[in-house]
Amino acid sequence: MDFRNNPQLQLAKNFAEQTNQNIFLTGRAGTGKTTFLHHIRNTSFKRSIVVAPTGVAAINAGGVTIHSFFQLPFGPILPGDASDYMQRDDKRYLKISKEKTNIIRSLDLLIIDEVSMVRADLLDGIDQVLRRYRNRYKPFGGLQLLLIGDLQQLAPIVKDDDRELLGKYYDNFYFFGSKALQQTSCINIELQRIYRQSDQEFISLLNKVRDNEPDSNTLAKLNKRYIADFMPHDKEGYITLTTHNQQANQINHTRLNSLKSTTRYFKAHIDGDYPEMGYPTAENLSLKVGAQVMFVKNDPSPEKLFYNGKIGTIDSMDEDIIYVACPGEDELITVTPLTWENRRYKLNPETKEISEEVIGTFTQFPLKLAWAITIHKSQGLTFEKAIVDARAAFAHGQVYVALSRCTSLEGLVLSSRLTDQAIKSDYSLKGFTRSISQNTPNENILSKARLQFQLELLEELFDFQPLQRRLGYLKKQINENLHTLDASLPEILKPVAETLEKELGNVGAKFTSEINRHVNQYAEIERNLALQDRIRKGCAYFTPRLDSGVFNVLNTVSIDSDNRQVKKSVNEVLEKLIHEVDIKLASLEACKEGFSTAGYLEARALASIEKSRKPQKKSDKFPATSENSMHPLLLEQIRNWRNKASAELKIPIFMILPRKSMISISNELPASTKALGAIYGMGKKKVEQYGADIISIVLEYCANHDLEPQYDAPAGTSKRRKK
Repeated sequence: MDFRNNPQLQLAKNFAEQTNQNIFLTGRAGTGKTTFLHHIRNTSFKRSIVVAPTGVAAINAGGVTIHSFFQLPFGPILPGDASDYMQRDDKRYLKISKEKTNIIRSLDLLIIDEVSMVRADLLDGIDQVLRRYRNRYKPFGGLQLLLIGDLQQLAPIVKDDDRELLGKYYDNFYFFGSKALQQTSCINIELQRIYRQSDQEFISLLNKVRDNEPDSNTLAKLNKRYIADFMPHDKEGYITLTTHNQQANQINHTRLNSLKSTTRYFKAHIDGDYPEMGYPTAENLSLKVGAQVMFVKNDPSPEKLFYNGKIGTIDSMDEDIIYVACPGEDELITVTPLTWENRRYKLNPETKEISEEVIGTFTQFPLKLAWAITIHKSQGLTFEKAIVDARAAFAHGQVYVALSRCTSLEGLVLSSRLTDQAIKSDYSLKGFTRSISQNTPNENILSKARLQFQLELLEELFDFQPLQRRLGYLKKQINENLHTLDASLPEILKPVAETLEKELGNVGAKFTSEINRHVNQYAEIERNLALQDRIRKGCAYFTPRLDSGVFNVLNTVSIDSDNRQVKKSVNEVLEKLIHEVDIKLASLEACKEGFSTAGYLEARALASIEKSRKPQKKSDKFPATSENSMHPLLLEQIRNWRNKASAELKIPIFMILPRKSMISISNELPASTKALGAIYGMGKKKVEQYGADIISIVLEYCANHDLEPQYDAPAGTSKRRKK
């Protein structure tokens, strides 16, 4: 597909790659939406994944299902509920894996295919998960969305019970009814050029049906293709499109049973995790010579002898080979089993790139009985000859999907006449679809969006307020639990706060104003030489101050407490702050020679995955309980002994030795059971259990540091003297 000759495709590509605008890419059947998806996925420098609402759609798009990736429930998701699901005891929703969390945090672009089938509440569920693991203050965590689909095709499924429940929150159930999406700016691009059909009259008729404008003239022309009791010969290759599974199955089974040849059975080989809802054909395939079949996979060989949707007839069969004859072709096609893969996204441990891991396979002949197929399952397929049975059409878009599968009007046969009642359309779409045609973006809007995106990245680069907020939260957690923590922690963090505020935050705000002044003079950021020079100087100024004044100091801080929950929660806050500082350092480092969108995004993404780049050795950290300790190294030795004993005896650390007791021991240096028994928290039983170990540690420390231990019970605070 040549993007240069398709202005809508080129515009969509530029918006996807050069801006952070959410995009809804739509277009009639056969306009190249799927081809565009694969192009962006394979060529863009942005880190992306593809998700879809159904298993079949996900496999066709080369992605995964929305529910499996975001671990969302299949039932209704009420506003605000997705975060509640994450807190449930159900293991599936309790916690997203660390690897998947890293993927989410490092993403630049989320591609959702067949978005017409995505309900508004499901899109809001995605928003809740993304906010949880990215930026809680921005819709979809600040991630760019590329939504692909045709609203005039198949609609989202809303059961009666779900409709009653969700109707209290949503005016309509299409994806554009999402509360989160309504909080964002989303541009709409409609592809105009149709690649599937070339007959302009047929294209015009299809457009009338799609737009719910089937006047009498349109219906009359389509109904000329009505042929009562039409029974084509199998060699003609007609397939019947029905509205319900039961109809399609009945036609296929009746026609198969009418053949006098012997039935042969082919069982699929399924390995690993491959969900039944994603099976591309029957697990137990029943075929006969003379049966009409459809290929359900593109030929992977260089010859490209078949494609997904091609119709043929079985000529003969062996155990591991099936020969298929196709209309208009002299040579038989030799068919052998092919493999479909169920994949999941993972991070390459070496490159940190998002890759795909095969977690299950389905191996079977790429064929299925094809006298009939449901309209729903035909979406995305192309047929040269089709019989459309739409008399029982019950959903929006069904008739249009069925008619638009055909490549020509001559290849279309109607088994019943079409009426305007059969062409169902959802009137809630009218306002939205009208806005698409009225608000088509142009090159000027693209230029503004590109500049805005780059400006946002630069402002983010020199904005230190998020780090100040995270530090403020850490200080709040420490102050609220100071009775169980080292009282010196606030003092240790004080210079960090001063550096962040004065040397980084205040200067960063002024620097951002200077950036905007340069941009006003020349808006091409990546080619603005004066601006690039200021960016280099800015990185040279901020990097060492952030590194030495914040990053290195935070890495010397260790949190310890007798209360394990306090220790865990405060440590998590500290580690998140260190990680955010690390991301900022990596971003500044990437721009030390100048700013580029691709370079900045890559550096930020990789840093969001990796752990701290400069882990400190344990010995470099402040002793975790140095509060009022005259001998912090001794305190650290006692703490290590206590933690080891706690693990061996499988009892809480405070039951062995409370924190205050450790501080008193490190100050008083007790070297006898009498002196140890006088220490706070050391009763007779504890002295009997642990006294020998503690006294041994104290005596060794005193010997190594030329100190005199205390053998008598202390009377208040004792002064230590050299021997």
